[in-house]
Amino acid sequence: MQRTIGLIGGMSWESTAIYYKEINEIVRQRRGGLASADILLRSVDFGYIVTLQKAGDWRQAAAYLTRIARQLVEAGASCILICTNTMHVIADIVAAELGVPLIHIVDVTAAALLAASFKRPLLLATRYTMEQPFYCDRLRQRFGLSAVIPAENERIRIHDVIFDELCCGVISDQSRQEFIDIIARGRARGADALILGCTEIGLLIGPEHTEFLVFDSARLHARAAADFAEGKLSLGAVSINARR
Repeated sequence: MQRTIGLIGGMSWESTAIYYKEINEIVRQRRGGLASADILLRSVDFGYIVTLQKAGDWRQAAAYLTRIARQLVEAGASCILICTNTMHVIADIVAAELGVPLIHIVDVTAAALLAASFKRPLLLATRYTMEQPFYCDRLRQRFGLSAVIPAENERIRIHDVIFDELCCGVISDQSRQEFIDIIARGRARGADALILGCTEIGLLIGPEHTEFLVFDSARLHARAAADFAEGKLSLGAVSINARR
């Protein structure tokens, strides 16, 4: 019997669709036939979330996502995933209020990097994720990983492409080439792998666009959810937060 996965999505729905498809494909591959995942999905209004992000109102954002997470747990979710990297800025606050595990996207990604023996990943993400300490500090303090961060002008461009294009379903060859150039400069600065640290970036960039081994946070997060649902997630391999 599978455990029920609780997804907080819609940030943006473009990448939430990846989660839904990836989790179900993994379950079908493993179980065969018509098998699919037991999922509860709450898709939020991303416009409201972006308003809170721009205002720096992380307290209200935490209260909002905590309320949604509790509703998912009450509906039967055995774990919670926040289907975005940026909103993991408040993940520990949400996790502290739950009675089930919250599967942390940074921990899942870091575990994959360590398993492949990488130490200095280039991080492509929103400016919130690249510039605020919650992501890079967690990589360093919990896993000994030193993220390489793009230059300021590159961070601005990456952020704009995410919100103005990828979250709106726009895929641009010009933007892809700009990302490829940013990745090449990261490699020259000593990066040894690539984290797609925004769940939409995989819509634009994939392994075929770089010599780096690519760690797509959305797909890694989705796989961890499928593993948890089937009792295959190793707690020694990835940290999971939950209220005790």
